Amino acid sequence: MNALGDVRAQAGAVQALKRAHEHKRIASAYLFDGPSGVGKQLAAISFATDVVAGGNPHVMDRIEAGAHPDVRIFRPRDEGKKNIQVDVLRSEILPLAQFAPFEAAATFFIFPEADVSFPEFQPEAANALLKTLEEPRANVHFILTSERADSLLPTIRSRCQRIRFGRLPGAVLRDILTEEGVPEEEIDPAIALCAGRADVALALAREGTVKELTALVTSVDDAVREAGPGTLIEMAERLARREDLELALFTLQSFYRDLAVSAVDENARHVGFASLVDDLGERSASLSASASSARVSLIHQCMRSMQHNANRQVALDSLLFALRNLR
Repeated sequence: MNALGDVRAQAGAVQALKRAHEHKRIASAYLFDGPSGVGKQLAAISFATDVVAGGNPHVMDRIEAGAHPDVRIFRPRDEGKKNIQVDVLRSEILPLAQFAPFEAAATFFIFPEADVSFPEFQPEAANALLKTLEEPRANVHFILTSERADSLLPTIRSRCQRIRFGRLPGAVLRDILTEEGVPEEEIDPAIALCAGRADVALALAREGTVKELTALVTSVDDAVREAGPGTLIEMAERLARREDLELALFTLQSFYRDLAVSAVDENARHVGFASLVDDLGERSASLSASASSARVSLIHQCMRSMQHNANRQVALDSLLFALRNLR
């Protein structure tokens, strides 16, 4: 049974929500903003549970089982572009808000990954949701969670009270990985490279993943530094075939962040790729800190373009050639 006390390392967010509940000042709409894997969805469900259940174990069990009409979760679609279609929103979701609450004193509609469900470049469903947010019913509350809040329409953002969530500290990540049964030898490398995100840490902690991704990003850097156009295109094709492309690109970002750190401080030891400290020093000698930082930004832009349904192969081709041009 989830409650706000189960949310780890997000004291500011938890305290803000507890105060809102205690003082009966719960906003009609919230935007939980922060990286993936840091507890935003858990906090949304826990907050709704605290308000709706009021500590009643039976009600809490029903919420946890997804069987309570006053706590509803609407995730992105599993297929296609994953956004929530406007017809579905209008016919199946928003009408519920006109009759809620059903059993409790308050109702919560939770939209995890709202930037995927309501992307700015496909505004029809977002505009339909906006009309409901502009005319909120008493005791009906919306919680949107987002890793990329700037992908939401500004009008949506302006109607929500923003609650910020930060990256998780290493000690919390270690506890999570240990609880998930991750072997001890896989924990430190996963924590070092995950940038405070439990979902990334768990993905990296699969046996051999860190070693394989380390080999991949160094081979990408080798191609960017030395290879001709044909090799760059082959590397882009190799990346495009990966099912874990987002994780691979995230790891490549971490690699260039480490190069930027090494370029500024050749004795730096607080880097994610601890096994490559000496190699990082050699690579950073031929690449300025500003160029490494610019490469991090380019990778971010590539990831964003693919989230906006850009052709994967074309985006990766452009990325690798752009990386090569930064020295």
